Amino acid sequence: MYKKKKRSWVKHLDFIILDMIAAELALFIGVYIKFHSVIFLDRFEWYNLYQSLAKILPFIDLTGVLFTETYTGILRRTKYQEITSTVWHSLINFLGVLLYMYANQTSYYYSRFALGAFGIAMIVVTYIVRVFWKRIIRRRKLLDVNKSSMVVVAESTTVEHCLSEIAHSPYTEFKVEGVVVVDKDMTGQEIQGIPVVANADSLFEYLRTNVVDEIFLDGNTRASEESLAGRLVEQGLTVHMSLIHTNNLMPNRIMETYGDYVVLTTSMHIANNRQAFLKRLMDICGAIVGLILAFIAFVIFAPVIKLQSPGPVFFTQTRIGKNGRRFRFYKFRTMYIDAEERKKELMSQNEMKGNMFKMENDPRVTPIGHFLRKYSIDELPQFWNVLIGEMSLVGTRPPLEEEYENYALHHKARLSIKPGLTGMWQVSGRSDIKDFEKVVALDTEYISNWSLGLDIKIIFKTIAVVFGGKGSK
Repeated sequence: MYKKKKRSWVKHLDFIILDMIAAELALFIGVYIKFHSVIFLDRFEWYNLYQSLAKILPFIDLTGVLFTETYTGILRRTKYQEITSTVWHSLINFLGVLLYMYANQTSYYYSRFALGAFGIAMIVVTYIVRVFWKRIIRRRKLLDVNKSSMVVVAESTTVEHCLSEIAHSPYTEFKVEGVVVVDKDMTGQEIQGIPVVANADSLFEYLRTNVVDEIFLDGNTRASEESLAGRLVEQGLTVHMSLIHTNNLMPNRIMETYGDYVVLTTSMHIANNRQAFLKRLMDICGAIVGLILAFIAFVIFAPVIKLQSPGPVFFTQTRIGKNGRRFRFYKFRTMYIDAEERKKELMSQNEMKGNMFKMENDPRVTPIGHFLRKYSIDELPQFWNVLIGEMSLVGTRPPLEEEYENYALHHKARLSIKPGLTGMWQVSGRSDIKDFEKVVALDTEYISNWSLGLDIKIIFKTIAVVFGGKGSK
């Protein structure tokens, strides 16, 4: 029987529990430093506040785990890389604590000094615990405790590459005890320090007389892999079959089945079901809040828009969404009615290099339109597009149809996700970026490095940009 390797956050359940304990200890330290004695603190009637915070803290920590990827590659991180990850994890927890206090309207009663000491202690204690536990795990793995015994079966032309890829990591759950070269008799020799234990003729005799748990079949062997795998499984062995060799051009890949085909799926970025669900949930919650703001803005600005330029309050336009899908795009109207016709006359003044139009002091914009654009109020109706699933809170800006028709092939990479209200370009000084290729580079960077934590970071940056009046010109 083969025990499937643990995936996702369950794989690091030990670190999650230890981080929760570290957070609780940090809270104790912060309170103790402020009040010098937990017993003395008992005299205060608001002691129950800290007691309640200690109870809710594990749930705040677990929520942060769901929204971030701080445990990805944790065993491979150096001590210096772990500092950055720990600070980010602790910051998410601390923000969660602040949200909890403000939601309960109890922030006034907490000691600012105690909370500050708690935040600093959380970083220090969490870092120490993580480094210490990683050292224990690494020592256990290096001792090969409870590792399964694996034999690699390959050809002489591919065996070097095969072993270099799977045999030398100290943190695997198996140990390569030997290698079988099927097209040449190399028995008794060593390859990369691993003994050649058999050839094609003596493979089954070796398996009969030695302890072997798993077999790795290199997909380049000339023998019939399916037939060989079937015979090995009949002997009670677990068989791993290499289906395809990949390189750095396929960094994100998962195995899937389509009918009776086993396929290797690759993309710029692959999100798991949990991440996709949480991103959509965040979109829905954000859209509901945004539509409330849009209604308030409509009540205030609709009469002004109509007064300055007779016509509809809302501007609708066909935009290009994910992978070329067309959808109706909504904004508060900020231009005069004849804006699209006048655009042709202004193309010679386009400040953007590439498939976008941008112009300083665009004469088509109404007086109220300049204000709405400065603070991105004109974008609020797009929360409807987010709510119905055509857009996301964070993504890439959807192009016009005529812009999309002029796209080069590599430009389409920015359309591989849902378009967003905001994105990497918007928080990277969009008014100062004049080259469309730079926009594409920022968008593809976002897609390749996407995480829920990155989305949250971009949303906070967007809020700062909007309140700073640095919206679209």
